[in-house]
Amino acid sequence: MTDYQRAYHILCAAGSAALDALPDTPENAAGRALIQDALLEAEDVCIETDDGP
Repeated sequence: MTDYQRAYHILCAAGSAALDALPDTPENAAGRALIQDALLEAEDVCIETDDGP
């Protein structure tokens, strides 16, 4: 069975690390915004579909 929660966690950690690695410069603004928006959207999906403890 696929462990989607673990896969999501790994992917979000990688996205967050990528944001940390990219200097906050005008040249990187578009890429940083794409990653940030995707992370926030994924978080919203998880919150909406959370079954609770």
